[in-house]
Amino acid sequence: QVQLVESGGGSVQAGGSLRLSCAASTDSTYWMAWFRQRPGKEREGVASLSAVGNIDYADSVSGRFTISRDNAKNTLYLYLQMNTLEPDDTAMYYCAAREYGSRYTAFTAAAYDYWGQGTQVTVSS
Repeated sequence: QVQLVESGGGSVQAGGSLRLSCAASTDSTYWMAWFRQRPGKEREGVASLSAVGNIDYADSVSGRFTISRDNAKNTLYLYLQMNTLEPDDTAMYYCAAREYGSRYTAFTAAAYDYWGQGTQVTVSS
């Protein structure tokens, strides 16, 4: 069982930046991703980082968001650097992890086994 804990959300003005962090209670390399759920909409994939380092971004955030990871003893850290934020980026952001998968399901929420509790990002115009 992997526990995921997100942090780093907050309120910023349009054009600003935030860095989200996710701490995963594992020293293994998992396929990890960031999802978000905007008000009244379904959860959607934002950025994905496979166990071997393949990265995918949703078109809506490509060029503005950067996903990365780091390892420490017994903990895997996942980050999402978000620049040039827009009001439409306002959402609850979730960290997700899975042991196996393909790039075809990188942004399929049901394909992930573990989820964090989410961190709220609010962007004002």
